Amino acid sequence: MSNTSVESGSPVRWVPTLYFAEGLPFVAIATVSTLMYKGLGVSDAQIAFWTSLVMLPWTLKPLWGPLLEMFRTKKWFVVLTQSVIGVCFALLAFSLPLSAFFQYSLALFAIIAFNGATHDIAADGLYISVLSEKRQSEFVGWQGASYNTAKIFTQGLLVYIAGQLESSIGVVNAWMIVMGVFGAIMLLLGLYHSRFLPAGADAGVRPTMADAARTVSDVVKTFFTKKHVWAGIAFIILYRFAEGQAVKIVPLFMKAAREQGGLALSTSEIGIIYGTFGVAAFVLGSILAGYFTARRGLRGSLMILCAFFNIPFAVYAFLAMMQPTDLLTIGAAVVFEYFGYGFGFVGLTLFMMQQIAPGKYRTAHYAFATGIMSLGMMIPSMLSGFISDWLGYREFFIWVMIATIPSFVVTWLVPFRDTADDGGIAAGEV
Repeated sequence: MSNTSVESGSPVRWVPTLYFAEGLPFVAIATVSTLMYKGLGVSDAQIAFWTSLVMLPWTLKPLWGPLLEMFRTKKWFVVLTQSVIGVCFALLAFSLPLSAFFQYSLALFAIIAFNGATHDIAADGLYISVLSEKRQSEFVGWQGASYNTAKIFTQGLLVYIAGQLESSIGVVNAWMIVMGVFGAIMLLLGLYHSRFLPAGADAGVRPTMADAARTVSDVVKTFFTKKHVWAGIAFIILYRFAEGQAVKIVPLFMKAAREQGGLALSTSEIGIIYGTFGVAAFVLGSILAGYFTARRGLRGSLMILCAFFNIPFAVYAFLAMMQPTDLLTIGAAVVFEYFGYGFGFVGLTLFMMQQIAPGKYRTAHYAFATGIMSLGMMIPSMLSGFISDWLGYREFFIWVMIATIPSFVVTWLVPFRDTADDGGIAAGEV
């Protein structure tokens, strides 16, 4: 079948698998790696710091995005990065029995992160360049559903399997198998996409290195001269400040022994509660928030969305204080928090789309905003393990609630551009 027929008639054959492949390595590093390292005896501080730092490529990816336009096709980059990620996961599996497994596995996670970020650039570029605007709208729901399917599969099913294997074949062997499964899936996806993915070749003359450098320079310059941009950057960074503290510590807290202040859940129980029901609640919250915000408008909804996003973190302070043994209580708390997380996250997404992105470089500036958002998450996540070790889990989650205050302050004060400003910004950037 030719690329043309695939492009025009069968996006269902590649959009779901493409965005499943986009979600898998990100979730593997962001969440699954923390549980693996916890089971292998690495300290919370080391886990939080290094698994946050290796995610830096997702923050910096807008800077090398234009360079991808100079070589090959977007399909070529998608297949290449999926294949490299698959090989790295396989090598990572074999590194786990080694005495220096932590250093070797982190180096491989760093390579996976760089290729995962590059894959995201190529995949999103392919989606935009191959599909018409009508088709893009039709399949945008498939994007989110496929990404979250990867999240449930990775953070839920594979974590559950790892927990089951830990008790029968040991922690190291269990995670070797799971990392091997990650590798096999990515290699199979690369093979599949080499056949069914449209090429997404760009028409016309490819840009030179000088052209790419000028484009990057202009993207950066016009981004930082937007109206209210510094207030917007403060909002992007501080809206998730409390989440940045909590995100790496929550699964570690769930797995930690009760005498250490944790909940002593098994890896399988975490996979079911945190990776399955929690993610489902996130999706439901996101859908409902979309309708809610459409009715009220972003300006009228933002403080409510901020409250939904931040207040539910209190459930972890409750769990740390009470240390319940009932899985129903723990699961209900996680579902409540994830629902609020999904509901409130819509506010940040729409703010970046409607207040930061509009102008000449809408796509690039949205990517730039998401990069700043990732950086704002990465820094508190890197430090959260040291703070948790210093305070203990109960006091740490009280600190997380204190850390929600900047989010409310910046949400209250952030200025909004008038609708008429969109045209002015666009004109000024041309």
